[in-house]
Amino acid sequence: MAGASVCGALALLLVNPQPAAAATPLAPMNASVMKLTAGDFQSRWNAIDAIEAGGAVTSYYDPDQDALGPLLTGNGHTGSRGLCHPTNLNSSYSPDGFCWDHGDDTSADWTPQGLTGSHDASPAGTWRGHYVYIASWHFKDNTFARITVVDNSPGAPTTYNHIMLVDPYGSGGSANFRAVGDPSSPASPAPGGHADGISWYGNKLFLATGHQIQVYDLRHLWKMSGNTSASVGIQNGASSARYFNYALPMIGMYSNGKPGDGCTDTNPCLTSLSLDRTGADGLVTSEFNATGGRPVVRWPLSSNGLLETDTAGNSTGTVTATAAYRVPVWKVQGAATDGTYYYFSGECPDYAGGTDADVPYCVHRAKPGEAPHVLTEAPPLTQNLSWSPLAGRLWGLNERANYTSGKRVVFSVHTPS
Repeated sequence: MAGASVCGALALLLVNPQPAAAATPLAPMNASVMKLTAGDFQSRWNAIDAIEAGGAVTSYYDPDQDALGPLLTGNGHTGSRGLCHPTNLNSSYSPDGFCWDHGDDTSADWTPQGLTGSHDASPAGTWRGHYVYIASWHFKDNTFARITVVDNSPGAPTTYNHIMLVDPYGSGGSANFRAVGDPSSPASPAPGGHADGISWYGNKLFLATGHQIQVYDLRHLWKMSGNTSASVGIQNGASSARYFNYALPMIGMYSNGKPGDGCTDTNPCLTSLSLDRTGADGLVTSEFNATGGRPVVRWPLSSNGLLETDTAGNSTGTVTATAAYRVPVWKVQGAATDGTYYYFSGECPDYAGGTDADVPYCVHRAKPGEAPHVLTEAPPLTQNLSWSPLAGRLWGLNERANYTSGKRVVFSVHTPS
C-alpha cells in the first residue's frame, strides 16, 4: 500500500476546503457489530500432519516451543545496524533501528508492509534469548507472500532469513501446499496474497490481509528439498518454495468478508495489525482510506494463542470486537497502542493530498475521545507500527523504494509520556 496522505487532526486547505480535522476526535464506534468468523483450521492441520509425515519437507516441529532455532544462528542475509537513510524522525525521541541489505532495500519485486517482534511474542521482550523482529512482505503482483525473521541482538551482526508463506491442503498421500497468493487458495484475497500487518503472539503469527487475519504456527518450520526451482509445492516427493530455503504453513484464518468485498463499518477491512498487551491481550487492526474516518478495532485473544471465539478451542465460531474508534487521519497505514495513546502512521498535514511519494509520513497519536496530533515526521510511506512495552519504544518500517540507493528502514523511537 503505497500512499502519502494523512490529515488526521489538522485543518487542510486543498482545492476544496476540508473540515478542520483538529476538531475531530478519536470517536467510539459500535464494536459489537464487528465480527470475524473462524474457518479452515482442521483441514489445514490435517494437511500439515500428512505433509510432515510424508518426508518431502524437513520439519522443525516442536510441540512445546517454536521451531525458529535454525534461523537464529547468525546465518543468512546481513543487514546493517542503525538507520542507513534519512528518516525525518524527531531526534529528541532517540531514533534507532536497522536496515536491510542492498538487494532488499532496492527490490522492485518485494515490498515490506508489517512489523512485529519478540517484544510482542513474549512479555520478557526476547525470544530464545535473542531480540528478534519479523516483517511481512508482498510480491509485486500479490501472487506470493513472505516473512523475514531478523536477529538484531546486541553485539552481533544484524542477520535475517526470508520464509515463504504457504497454504497446505489435502490429506494423506495427496496433501500438498501452495503459495498463499495462488488463485486456487481460499486464502487468496483479490488481487492475491497482499501481506499487510503482522503480529507475533507466543508461537502464533497473525497476518492481516483485506478481510482476513491468517494464522501461522511457529512450531512448524519447513526446510525445502531445494531452492533452485520457481515451483511451490511437492512434486515427485520433493518440496520447493520458489527459491526459498524455508516455508511456513498457514493453520487457519478469521474473516469478515469474501475476497474483494467492500469495506464497511460492520465489516471493516484489515490492513494493519499490532498487538496490545495493556490489559486483556488483543489484536489491533486499522483500515487504509484516502480521506480517513475508518475504524481502528480491537479483537480479543484467548489463552491458547488464538483469537477468542464463542466456541471451545477458538478454531471455529465467531470473534466479536471489544473496542473500536473512528480515526480522523488520512491514509492510515498502521496503528498501535501503549494503553494510553493510539499511534497512527499516515500522511502529514503539510503534505496531505499531494502526489510526491518521497515526502515524510507522520506518526500521529491520540487518546480516545481526543483529536490526534503529530508526534513526529517519519520515513516516506511508513507502514505498520508496533509497541514495545518494556522499552517504551514505538517500532515501524517504511516501504518506499529507491531502486538504486534504497530508502527503506526499520526504526524505533522512545515516545514521550
